[in-house]
Amino acid sequence: MVAVPIAMIVAVVVIDVLAPPHIHLGPLLVAAPAVTASFAGPRTTGLVAALAVAAQAIIGVLRDRDELFSANHQAQILALVLVGGCLVLFCVVRERRARELSQVRYVSETAQRVVLRPLPQRIGPLRVASRYIAAEPEAYIGGDLYAAARTGSGTRLIVGDVRGKGMTAVGDAALLLGAFRGAAHRQATLVELVTYLDGSVCWDLAEPGETDRSGETFITAAILDIPDRGHTVDMIDCGHPPPVLLRDGRATAVPARQPAPPLGLGSMTTRPYAVDTFTFEAGDLLLLYTDGVVEARDAAGTFYPLIERITGWTDSDPESFLRRLRRDLLDHVGGRLGDDAAMIAIGRASTPQT
Repeated sequence: MVAVPIAMIVAVVVIDVLAPPHIHLGPLLVAAPAVTASFAGPRTTGLVAALAVAAQAIIGVLRDRDELFSANHQAQILALVLVGGCLVLFCVVRERRARELSQVRYVSETAQRVVLRPLPQRIGPLRVASRYIAAEPEAYIGGDLYAAARTGSGTRLIVGDVRGKGMTAVGDAALLLGAFRGAAHRQATLVELVTYLDGSVCWDLAEPGETDRSGETFITAAILDIPDRGHTVDMIDCGHPPPVLLRDGRATAVPARQPAPPLGLGSMTTRPYAVDTFTFEAGDLLLLYTDGVVEARDAAGTFYPLIERITGWTDSDPESFLRRLRRDLLDHVGGRLGDDAAMIAIGRASTPQT
């Protein structure tokens, strides 16, 4: 790449020297350091700028020695020096910003790995794949969440979405994930687990400085208990979009018959949590997701028709299924989502794994 601006300098010098006296191409030398600044650092840019200044002086000597000391030629040399210096300064600032951005990305990626840990491809007898698609290009984590935990007899999963955006939503998501990971294997029943999670969110809102958020902040979530043996799944849906079961190419939503209020609002109702049970057999694919998937709009404002789009898909491998779903979703919206989206695909192996 450096050969391009150097070739430009040589070409300008040769043509200017051979051209008639009334034609001056020296001012074009400024293009060489400008081109270099687009791909190189400050040192290389400064070197090319110095070569351009030297080339301007060579032109003055070869055309007419007296021209080198003329006011016009001196002004051209000074202009090259000033432009070259500005370009070097620009490269220094750009590299500093690039280092800062790299550090921010590193911190963001580390926070995602700590708060939103990637799910393993195998959890007991389950094959699992997960995706998090951030609405902001430079963001790696938001208010959407998911996690899995092993118990003595199966696997518990949670997928949720915090109301709101920004760092407050990230903090609420981290709180719920920490509570889930700490309690999923200790709470005997699914009802006890959800009760504990709701209390954790409510307690956080009651902390000093958080009282103004009470009743305004909540987390929709679906909490599932998938036993290692058997063909059923227990679920408590707390105001979250229903899972989708894909069986032999037929996609079916699995809504809760008695949905619970979102986590953080459980104290507003006296109705006990109801556990829904549905069949999940070997060869089936279970999709958990957040509302960023079904509320994704295309240019005409049409929501993404999840059930309609995945009907007929027969791939039972969770990883390849999510790759295809992610590609299809982004094609629908034209490349960028308006809201964060999290997706988990789960398949059951034919025989239990330990």
